[in-house]
Amino acid sequence: MQEFIESVVKYLVDKPENVTVNSVETEQRIIYELVVGEGDYGKVIGKNGRNISALRTLVFAINAKQGGKRARLDVIDQ
Repeated sequence: MQEFIESVVKYLVDKPENVTVNSVETEQRIIYELVVGEGDYGKVIGKNGRNISALRTLVFAINAKQGGKRARLDVIDQ
């Protein structure tokens, strides 16, 4: 899942080398923390939050299909 998120986000940003995804697993869910380079935060969020909303929907749906824990995607602003 981390590779999927990373590959999609790299197409959205200007500095793909700065994209990293870390996963934090708790008892009930998996939290994917997305970090992008300076100036790319808005591109990941998109106009009215459409990009991040679509990406979160995909992450949630793929994880649900695999039968795993609930997934959440957070964008970490630096």
